[in-house]
Amino acid sequence: MPVADTSQLISGVAERYASSLFELALEAGSVEAVGADLARVQALIDGSEDLKRLIVSPVFSAEDQFKAVSALVEKFGFSGLTGNFLRVVARNRRLFALPGVIKAFRLIAARHRGEITADVTSAHALTEAQQTELKATLKGVTGKDVAVNVTVDPSILGGLIVKVGSRQIDTSLRTKLSTLKLALKEVG
Repeated sequence: MPVADTSQLISGVAERYASSLFELALEAGSVEAVGADLARVQALIDGSEDLKRLIVSPVFSAEDQFKAVSALVEKFGFSGLTGNFLRVVARNRRLFALPGVIKAFRLIAARHRGEITADVTSAHALTEAQQTELKATLKGVTGKDVAVNVTVDPSILGGLIVKVGSRQIDTSLRTKLSTLKLALKEVG
């Protein structure tokens, strides 16, 4: 299966699961709580190579994945809707789509609140004050409340890459150095 087809499959599965979870959370009045739980799940995934492997590897059986996710739910206290949702995703062998589900849920919840989402890449983790300042700046530019999804990528060396919708602002040091290098080649 070509890569594009695989990513579309993951995207479609992620969208469907995220939409279903959002509808259930909305009915239960727990959109914020589920969103916070999903952020914790993403942090666990980001912090554990073993958990990443469990999610993406087809080697683990549905039963193994279900047992592991159930243990995770118990250990970290994901109760109610989030706990049940994680178990269903594992039982249905859709753990591979979990990061996409989390991202899609955030987008749906933000849209529901009238927010837009900015994907921000930074060379280092942003402080709370820096995130607040960035949100205020983006609100001034877009006229809407902006939820910020920060990814740390030390390879950009410094600065930020900000994507809002189809617009991208790249102030990374890596890009500036590449531009300077190209300009020097043209001069020489």
